[in-house]
Amino acid sequence: MPSYDHPETYKAYAFLEKGGDLKPITFKWRDPEPGEIVVKVIACGVCAGDESGKLGVFPGTTYPIVPGHEIVGDVVAIPNTEKKWKLGQRVGAGWHGGHCHECKRCSVGDFVTCENGVINGVTRHGGYAEYITLRREAVAAIPDGMDPAEAAPLMCAGVTTFNSLRNMSCKPPQLVAVQGIGGLGHIALQVSKAMGYRTVALSSSPSKAELSMQLGAEFYLDGSKVDQGAELQKLGGAALIICTAPNSDIMTGLRLVEGLAVNGEILILAAVPGGTNLPLISLLHKRASVRGWPAGSAADSEDCCKFAKANGVRVMVNKFSLEQAHDALESLSSARFRAVIMP
Repeated sequence: MPSYDHPETYKAYAFLEKGGDLKPITFKWRDPEPGEIVVKVIACGVCAGDESGKLGVFPGTTYPIVPGHEIVGDVVAIPNTEKKWKLGQRVGAGWHGGHCHECKRCSVGDFVTCENGVINGVTRHGGYAEYITLRREAVAAIPDGMDPAEAAPLMCAGVTTFNSLRNMSCKPPQLVAVQGIGGLGHIALQVSKAMGYRTVALSSSPSKAELSMQLGAEFYLDGSKVDQGAELQKLGGAALIICTAPNSDIMTGLRLVEGLAVNGEILILAAVPGGTNLPLISLLHKRASVRGWPAGSAADSEDCCKFAKANGVRVMVNKFSLEQAHDALESLSSARFRAVIMP
């Protein structure tokens, strides 16, 4: 069993019961089985999806469960059967934690929608830990020279914005608007600009105007001062509006939908519980559509990292120690961008 020196036990933070708070926990070391590798965690981003493990939203969650699905680290143990991943290699992993290779979705290579897929940090242990065991097919290679604290959020927030945008119907240099300039939105602005779109930032106050322009926005529309839908129409209408801030009234409200061009798309990336009030007549009149998009496979994450490195896409992060995992998770309600745990 090829491996570096490792401890007999290691620390993590986990939800010990459904609805409980994060608590410290100790795991005994386990060598990887065929199809697995063990990674020493260097950085793990904190995402709103981490609450899914706490709340038991998805079937298959058992407790204790270690959250965290924006993982970057170094390979420290592999089974004798492993042919691809090497000891010492810098790798990452995201929301997609593995697939069955056998269902209809896997048969067409759409692994992220696998009927039997697993989720890192939700249905298998995640990255709020010193070490993590990953399924080999869900591992992404991280390019040399990338800051692990910035690369970690690319495994979910980054790949979600990058992969969804490159799969929409719009084409550069059409107009793309980004609603919400936070953890997802500040990455989406950069990705949109780098892909060649005319990019508009949509926010609810003037506080992020200067930053948005620095990140690539051509226009900044402050919803507290202007009708964003009307202003988008003055610019020719948005081919795509990317919704990243979790406010269902704004994301699918009439004013925003009115900002779409004919055949435009509303892309929902922020997970919001409950229903919405879609303006159906407006959608019908514009031949518009509303779409969602899951994060991406390991191959998508690799593409995202290469794109970010080549185009200077930077992730704004606040760093926490592993012992501050509870504080990092609590910061979701007030954090401006991405929190990252550095074990």
